Amino acid sequence: MPDSSSSTTDTGPIPGYAELAEVWRSGMIESRHFGSLVALDAAGHAVLDVGATDAEILPRSTVKPLQALACLTAGAPLAGVELAIAAGSHTGEDEHVRVVRAILARAGLDESALGCPADRPEDEATFEAMIRAGEGRSPIRMNCSGKHAAMLLACAVNGWSTHDYLDPGHPLQQHVRTTMAELTGVPVTHTAVDGCGLPLFTTTVRGIAAAFRALVLAAPDEPAGAVAAAMREHPFYVGGSGHQNSELMSALPGVLAKGGAEGVIGVAGPDGSAVSMKIIDGSPRATTLIALRVLEFLGIPTAGAASLSVLPVLGGGVPVGEVVPGSDLVAAIDGARA
Repeated sequence: MPDSSSSTTDTGPIPGYAELAEVWRSGMIESRHFGSLVALDAAGHAVLDVGATDAEILPRSTVKPLQALACLTAGAPLAGVELAIAAGSHTGEDEHVRVVRAILARAGLDESALGCPADRPEDEATFEAMIRAGEGRSPIRMNCSGKHAAMLLACAVNGWSTHDYLDPGHPLQQHVRTTMAELTGVPVTHTAVDGCGLPLFTTTVRGIAAAFRALVLAAPDEPAGAVAAAMREHPFYVGGSGHQNSELMSALPGVLAKGGAEGVIGVAGPDGSAVSMKIIDGSPRATTLIALRVLEFLGIPTAGAASLSVLPVLGGGVPVGEVVPGSDLVAAIDGARA
């Protein structure tokens, strides 16, 4: 049961949310996804603003790029694929494991130092190979192990303790908190525990859009620009085979994308335009489709990612419907164009 005494959220009426996606099956709407979405144009103006975009949310893995940035500015010598995997949610493939082990080795540590829970890889082929080989679940296969390894490296170069790096009061986590607040422009008011065990700091949908805009506009020789460049140059390490974040960045060079659990995502174009959202029911299934529709509205060419713009609904193994942008989102886009 949730502990209502520790909540920092308002106990009054829930703010209004917008319909962002509809799920059509055999000619009727089966489900609807409501949430909050903000889109910034190249000049940074909010040209779409629907739902409760200033309400506090838990951004989950969408803010991994900001956590990676904090590791970098704390002195962790990360670049290239190592920096990309620090900012990513990898699918646990063998190449991902190799890179995470390399980061740990540079910190003088091994897999036993990882504080994330044991898990199976998200990549099905890798998981099946593990089963055949008799390999069990392990922390290094967990999709957050790259971020954890980067944090351990940051601790090592600073002489900070590594056994308690999950503690919100640890110097590294305090630096992460400060970094997040600076880039999002939103003060942190609540600290939760993420699925991987690390502290999770609150922000807003608007704050995520501002942060992703800052990342893509930063100069390549600046830490924020280095994070964005690593992710866009090495999208496989941000996700993996078949991962939508990886596929989106591969299909649209210059676009930065990072989704998280519970229906959160941030996407930015190379010109500084950005879109972020939170699906209030927690489902991420339509977030990439919605983001692409908004990127198109913002003037970012999306033809290269056409396959990600179609999300069929299956019946008997064949398409009988599809997921489409919701009525409130369509109306907002039409109104902004008028």
